[in-house]
Amino acid sequence: MPPTTQLETPRAATVIAGAGQQEEQRLGRLGLFTVLLGVFLPMTDFFIVNVALPTIDKDLHASSGMLQLVVAGYTIAYAVLLVVGGRLGDTFGRRRLFLAGMAGFTLASLACGIAPTVGILVAVRALQGVTAAMMVPQVLSTIQAKTHGTERARALGIFGACGGIATVTGQLAGGLLVSANIAGTGWRPIFLVNVPIGIAGLFLARHAVPETRSPAPARIDVPGTALLGTALLMLLIPLTEGRSLGWPLWTVILLCLSPVAAAGFVIAERRLERAGGVPLVPVSLLSVPSMRRGLSLVVPFFGGFGGFMFIYALTLQDGAHFGPLKTGASLVPFALAFLVTSLSTASLIGRFGRKVMTIGAIGQAIGILGLMAAFLATWPGINPLLLAPGLVFSGIGQGLVMSPLFRVVLSEVLPAQAGAASGVLTTTLQSSLALGVATLGSLYLTESPATHLGTLSATTLSLGLLAAIAALVGYLTHRLPEPE
Repeated sequence: MPPTTQLETPRAATVIAGAGQQEEQRLGRLGLFTVLLGVFLPMTDFFIVNVALPTIDKDLHASSGMLQLVVAGYTIAYAVLLVVGGRLGDTFGRRRLFLAGMAGFTLASLACGIAPTVGILVAVRALQGVTAAMMVPQVLSTIQAKTHGTERARALGIFGACGGIATVTGQLAGGLLVSANIAGTGWRPIFLVNVPIGIAGLFLARHAVPETRSPAPARIDVPGTALLGTALLMLLIPLTEGRSLGWPLWTVILLCLSPVAAAGFVIAERRLERAGGVPLVPVSLLSVPSMRRGLSLVVPFFGGFGGFMFIYALTLQDGAHFGPLKTGASLVPFALAFLVTSLSTASLIGRFGRKVMTIGAIGQAIGILGLMAAFLATWPGINPLLLAPGLVFSGIGQGLVMSPLFRVVLSEVLPAQAGAASGVLTTTLQSSLALGVATLGSLYLTESPATHLGTLSATTLSLGLLAAIAALVGYLTHRLPEPE
């Protein structure tokens, strides 16, 4: 569910290998709290924005495409540069990159909070994604390098729970801050609240987080990074902006060129790997069955989630006229169900294997269909209590699929490739979130004229498609290896 995962460091294998060579300075409780703050803030920012989208639209007179880019721009930048951020930390020091990322994220949040136009907001949201990509990979790297035994297990458990906690916090805090309309600032406090938290994080990191780095850092794959970013932008910008602009020629040209850029990326990565370099995405990993089959499931699973969060917020606020707080609060059953379920999947997988994921996908499909039924039965007078059963089923299903998915994808990867495989997985995850917002969001907005019935029609169509995606995920789980 969250835009970051418990495998979010692309250099984890190098970290473990080099941990014994670091000076022995342990990561205490305050240091752990500080680095977890560095992953919690970017997670929360993904969810907090969805609740505020209609208010941003009214204030900045944003087109529907620009609203999508407010979400997707952050995710694209984060996806493309995540591996780069991990390698920079390996080279220059992880605490140093953590501090730089925290400082940049704080300044970018300030810029978001005072953005005068939606174009500037999209640009500084992308900058937020860049700085998050500098900060987040250092978190798990530092935990791996500076904790041991039960201390490490406890830290990783808390790290894994950050996603569910961030979901609840993001929805409620976003709704509360927007509804409060502090001093007439509307949506702006959802970004400005990061500023004092970021300043406190910088102070704590300087005093409580030890420095670590890799003894053998990999070089940054500049051509691969540029080609991946170009391919994603050529695909996602036309998908988000094309509909609202009437599909001008440049959008069609970019869409036609995006497969060319993607092919160039694959060719460049293959050549670099064959030459003995370390590419951004090692293509050889796709020959590993668990990676190849797992990534084919990651794309629809996280694409569907990104689209759902975008569509749900717009439906309740623009269609059912919920306020931001009521919208955020209505998602709490989903987030809590996910959090509780994800904490129990380790024992369930050990007992029942990949069947747990199949059941989770079926449960998610049932939950989405339950939401559809609730909308059809009561529209536009929606009662949040009637949405709760569908949201609980969806949250349970999300937790049963997501937590084991990362474990399954990496199950057949050699230990020496674990870091690179984690980077590939997380880059695919983040790109899929952006793709889901662009494609499902565009479909929803195309089918949703400014009427109650138009919104209901678009919502029903979107939820039907999301239920079909969940069923597809359930089918694809049968192709996965059994978790070890």
